[in-house]
Amino acid sequence: MFRFHVPQMACGGCVCGVTAAVQRVDPQAPIEPDLPTRQVTVSVSTAAKDPVPLLDALRKAGYAAELRS
Repeated sequence: MFRFHVPQMACGGCVCGVTAAVQRVDPQAPIEPDLPTRQVTVSVSTAAKDPVPLLDALRKAGYAAELRS
């Protein structure tokens, strides 16, 4: 599981954009957005153990995400 802080995520449209970006990397990943804290928790599949592709996908979609522990 990875948790990302996504400062630009401010509305439902942003949640859709973040979800789409993550699912391009891991289509089966459950995603839990939290708008008030602007965080997204991604429960990745067993094939996706590296957060870098997810961070790259989020950044390419226009979201400067940061990995949180």
